[in-house]
Amino acid sequence: MGMYIVGMAGASGAPYAKRVLQGLLAAGHEVKCVISDAGRRVLEVEENLLLTGNTETDHPDVIEWLNSPSAGGQLELLHHKDVAASIASGSFHTDGMAVVPCSGGTLGRIANGVSSGLLERAADVCLKERRKLILVTRETPLSVIHLRNMTAVTEAGAIVLPGSPGYYHQPKSVQDLVDMIAARILAHLGVESNMLKKWTGPEPATYAETD
Repeated sequence: MGMYIVGMAGASGAPYAKRVLQGLLAAGHEVKCVISDAGRRVLEVEENLLLTGNTETDHPDVIEWLNSPSAGGQLELLHHKDVAASIASGSFHTDGMAVVPCSGGTLGRIANGVSSGLLERAADVCLKERRKLILVTRETPLSVIHLRNMTAVTEAGAIVLPGSPGYYHQPKSVQDLVDMIAARILAHLGVESNMLKKWTGPEPATYAETD
């Protein structure tokens, strides 16, 4: 199966990351996961998941959080300061990376080739090796700095996929909204999922006849 990277930065949107990880593991893929210090704080606030930063001791807690111990895939946590990790080199093949959520600061560092840690370095590798890179930005409103950085990463080959769900599929819950974005992320990574029913057009309208 495939080899994918999921980076989690310090922006709101931890539920998106959870569903993407679940989707990748359920499909039997191997996942290298990098969580920044700010990302760990977001997980604590949004998901009540308290991580220490020690990848070995945090691994069981992340697996329990994902609630997918019997999934076909494999998850490895990599420390965000370990710039000697496998994914820091272009010689280590991966099938794509999603930074979900992607903070404005992380976006800016990726856009300008500034690798302060493993997350940005792995993204830089994806760009230079012409591999899939999905940046799930979660910021509103956007400054001109954000917009320029989004343009820069797009020109470099990344896909900016804002965490902004639609409503045309008539969501019934917050989870439906989360699943819509997660499904779009997975689709751009080339991974099939059943999280979102594909749009085939609206139902035929019926009109009452009037005199």
